[in-house]
Amino acid sequence: MNDFQNTFYSMIEELPHPVILISEDDQVVKFNPYFKELLVRIPKGGCEVSAIFEEWKYFSDQKIATGHLAEKKYMFLKINGYTGEDSYRVYIGHETAFLDGLTKHVKEVEKINRALDAIIENSYDGIYITDREGITLKTNSAIERITGIPKEYYIGKSVDRLIKRGILSSSVTHKVVKQRRTVSVVQENYAGKETLITGSPVFNEDGEIDRVVTNIRDLSDLNDLLDELTKVNQLNSKYKKEIEKLRNIPSRDRIIFASEKMKSIEEIIDRIADVDATVLLLGETGVGKDVLARMIYTGSNRSVKGEFIKINCGAIPPDLLESELFGYETGAFTGASQKGKPGMFELADGGILFLDEIGELPLPLQVKLLRAIQEREIQRIGGTKPKKFDVRIVSATNRNLKEMVRKGEFREDLYYRLHVIPITIPPLRERRDDILPLIDFFLQNTNDRYNLQKKLDSYVKDFFFRYDWPGNVREMLNLIERLVLTTSNETLTIEDLPSDHKELYLSDCACQSNPLSLKEAVELAEKKVLTQAVQKYHTTYEIAEALESSQATIVRKLKKYEIKSNELTR
Repeated sequence: MNDFQNTFYSMIEELPHPVILISEDDQVVKFNPYFKELLVRIPKGGCEVSAIFEEWKYFSDQKIATGHLAEKKYMFLKINGYTGEDSYRVYIGHETAFLDGLTKHVKEVEKINRALDAIIENSYDGIYITDREGITLKTNSAIERITGIPKEYYIGKSVDRLIKRGILSSSVTHKVVKQRRTVSVVQENYAGKETLITGSPVFNEDGEIDRVVTNIRDLSDLNDLLDELTKVNQLNSKYKKEIEKLRNIPSRDRIIFASEKMKSIEEIIDRIADVDATVLLLGETGVGKDVLARMIYTGSNRSVKGEFIKINCGAIPPDLLESELFGYETGAFTGASQKGKPGMFELADGGILFLDEIGELPLPLQVKLLRAIQEREIQRIGGTKPKKFDVRIVSATNRNLKEMVRKGEFREDLYYRLHVIPITIPPLRERRDDILPLIDFFLQNTNDRYNLQKKLDSYVKDFFFRYDWPGNVREMLNLIERLVLTTSNETLTIEDLPSDHKELYLSDCACQSNPLSLKEAVELAEKKVLTQAVQKYHTTYEIAEALESSQATIVRKLKKYEIKSNELTR
């Protein structure tokens, strides 16, 4: 035996694993002590390997072998070794109990992966998964229906290449990576279909974006359904008007929404429509408080018994407001009608009196209004006898009445009389699901009124979807009517927008092309959140509670960003 053989045999003798040497004709030439301990009986030289094991099998051209021995299963991996002039197959083994567990785990993972693949594949919306560089990793069959391009075409291609080929008009993936948040856009795809594209980041354990999952929803079907629904609603409205004419009931105002917040408000209105408790509608200017007030009226029995009377407490001079509310008798004051005049309470008898901008009501009139609500009777100016009335009070304001009470600008007892059922209407920026349905409704309504066929391109819709609408629904209605009437093209584009809106659009595009640093983005977000909080709350303690922070931190941040408010107390 030469030195090489001695060294080789010494090495396998020391290995803590079973080792066997097998000749080309499957004869066991040698084995190490660890393997010997496994044997029930020790074979003599020249024994065939299959005679030692209860079962012996080769796999992968004899590179792997498995054997059963004493009710245990082993796996052997082949290495090539030369021991002198003869060539032998050397197998190093290991008991496979841990491999069985690993195999079971792998099967479970494969089962989960098949389930996830089935979910992705059977999603009605297109699903498009890329890495952070924009390389396509996976898509589903829905993308073929939406784009008309086989899903296999996308695999391995970058979104930049797809944009260059004209298949995509812009990349949501890049926007998600830059902004590190979910991003939604409305755009037309390669097949000319209008789509809502939403990209969401997937972060790894280090907080870095590892994948971007994009959901592509075909809006053409939704738009067709919306058109059909609009036609059905128009027909239904026509029939309803004819019926209401016969019953002498005024038609119900239309409210358009898709958000869960507005669905909750509608459910509340349905529940309280036929009770007589006072309702206080709260919300920013233009959110549609008067529409909801009429919705309360038309959904109640009072729409049959009485009228819906609206008075704007901030639009009438204080010296005339009392006579408008309570009426006056003949000769009550200079210039008064000789026949006298009934007030709003009398006109609304049996129905609803809507007091809009109630926060503008002068303090002296607040006292008289409180008495009228409590006693359910009024007395005309110059009159001597009170008159009973049956009126439900619905009021509305965009001001913080509770803060006005604290400052002595609004009576506390009147506040609680009006505040029996408060309903806060969120602004459009907090219910973006309502934006596109409202836009389509107002556009169709305006087209019908002026016998036009205008439509918005996808870029305008995308801008409107992301725009904060500080003037809310009223601003949207006015802007759409303005665009329809002042442009000559059938399709309204970004170029048709007013200059201030166009500047916002260009500024937004510029921001997306030149992303902020992480610190700048955090500071910008902090400033925006604090600015909105200052407008909504009235003390730094309230802001701290709402933002789950400390009052000291809020004060320091307000000072840092130079955010001030005359109504903020401390």
